[in-house]
Formats: sequence, C-alpha cells, structure tokens
Amino acid sequence: MRTFFGMILGALLLAGGVYVYDSMRTSSVANGDIATGNRTIVNWDVAKADWDALRDRAHKDWVRISQR
Repeated sequence: MRTFFGMILGALLLAGGVYVYDSMRTSSVANGDIATGNRTIVNWDVAKADWDALRDRAHKDWVRISQR
C-alpha cells in the first residue's frame, strides 16, 4: 500500500513541478528562433483537451454501466 501511495504522490509531484516550471516560462511565440529558448515541457492546451475527453468518456461509461 505504501508503494502505491508513493507512486501516486510521485506522479502528482512530478506533474505539479512541471506545471510550476512551465508557468514560469514565457511561450508566446510558437515558431522561430526565440521559441527554442522559451519552450515549455508540456503543451497544456492539448493536455487539457485530452483530460476533458477522458473525463467525458468516463462519465458516459459510468452512466451506461450504472443504468444496468
């Protein structure tokens, strides 16, 4: 149980650390020479869209399963 808790805590700390690191960087330019110096680690817009899709699918599956 401690190992599982440690894995979850580590994943949360990693995601939080990456978010903080990326939030301190400026990434207003998507292409060009300046972009290489100001690139973020995660494309947060794509991550949010994927998270929303996963959440919606899980909700639809939960509704489908609970109606049985």
